[in-house]
Amino acid sequence: MAQLNFTEKIILEDEHVLLRPLETTDVEYLGPFTISEPDIWKYSLAQPVGIEGMQQYINTAVSAREAGREYPFIVYDKKQQAYAGSTRFYDIQLSYSTLQLGYTWYGKQFQGTGLNKHCKFLLLQLAFEQLGMERVEFRADNSNEKSIAAMKSIGCTVEGVLRSHTPKHGGGRRDSIILSILKDEWLEGLKDKLQTKLS
Repeated sequence: MAQLNFTEKIILEDEHVLLRPLETTDVEYLGPFTISEPDIWKYSLAQPVGIEGMQQYINTAVSAREAGREYPFIVYDKKQQAYAGSTRFYDIQLSYSTLQLGYTWYGKQFQGTGLNKHCKFLLLQLAFEQLGMERVEFRADNSNEKSIAAMKSIGCTVEGVLRSHTPKHGGGRRDSIILSILKDEWLEGLKDKLQTKLS
């Protein structure tokens, strides 16, 4: 059975990026994004508004880790020497050896720089090779073409679309696309392909 110690301070890093556990005090680094770049969360189900909104966003994520439901990270870009955004494991089903990887966002200056691929490589390596996961799932608003393209570029397989899945901020309902990577796929070629893209 897969194992994940929610009290362990997991740190992942390579020459480009460092991921460490998100803490409540990280509003200092992430809060300004809500002021300068609020459209980062256009397609997100969780949309922090202002510094107070970001504090609540972080508090909720940290509380979920303490309750053993999620494991959120803050992302630090070593090249730009700045905090770039956040990502997390959630819907963690240890008895089934599955989890979802999402709530991922980066400030605009970090988008399209290759940072996301470095983050995903480290997180997938952790999930499959250390935590023993058999499946990592990804979800996105089906109209978020940029996010979907990013997931496909790391090797995700599209499984389908959940129609009228969740309410949208501002009204209406969103269709959610489901993608995934399986452990066998990761070990039998996807890892090497992604690693090649990083070099």
